[in-house]
This record gives sequence, structure tokens and C-alpha cells, in this order.
Amino acid sequence: MTEKSSYTIGVQVETRFVSDQSKPADDRYVFAYTITLRNNGDVPARLITRHWVITDANGKVEEVRGEGVVGEQPWMRPGDDYQYTSGAVLETAVGTMYGSYHMLADDGTHFDAPIPPFTLSIPRTLH
Repeated sequence: MTEKSSYTIGVQVETRFVSDQSKPADDRYVFAYTITLRNNGDVPARLITRHWVITDANGKVEEVRGEGVVGEQPWMRPGDDYQYTSGAVLETAVGTMYGSYHMLADDGTHFDAPIPPFTLSIPRTLH
């Protein structure tokens, strides 16, 4: 067994533009993202902290660090899923996010679960 197979968290992301909370005239674009985590490893693990790097189309970068996600530190057995929805506010209609979750396995091993880059953007409108 390699370390990767024992300590692997899959991350899937879905995003949406929240038009009713956005004010493009004021450079305020609100996006929601739903994250689905899956413990693909062999050991139960708890999500301890999160780290996000959020970049807008102007190149403005914001880093966010904190405990857990949406007030929780979910514990997942092998094969378990955990899903949550959160949001981000940008000054531009397009941006990107990526980051990582710091995990603690039940055997005491600390490891990071990478969050691959994803795009936040308003939907295209046909006129």
C-alpha cells in the first residue's frame, strides 16, 4: 500500500452564479459552490482546516484559511461522502479558486487533500 492509496480524498466541485445577490453595477458578483468530498482512502479521516486561493479577473488574490467547512469538521470513513455549499464574492464576472483541506486520519497521520482549480463565471447570455 502506498501512502496515496491510504490517504486520498476526492474533491468534486459544482458552481453557480447567484444573480439575486449580485450587483454588477457595483462590481459585486456572488457565486455559490458545492463541494462533494469522498474518502477514497483506506483510513477514516477528519477535515481539520481549509485553505483557499481566490483570484478575480483583475488579478486580485485573496487567501482564506480557517477551521473546518461551514462550521463543521466532518469525519469520513472510507467510501463516505460529505457535501456542503458555500460562496465567494468577486469584483469581476470571472475568477478562479483552488486550495486544499488539511486532514487528520484516525491513525494519527496528517495529510492534505488538494482542491483542483475551478472557474467562477457568470453564465453566457444570448441576445
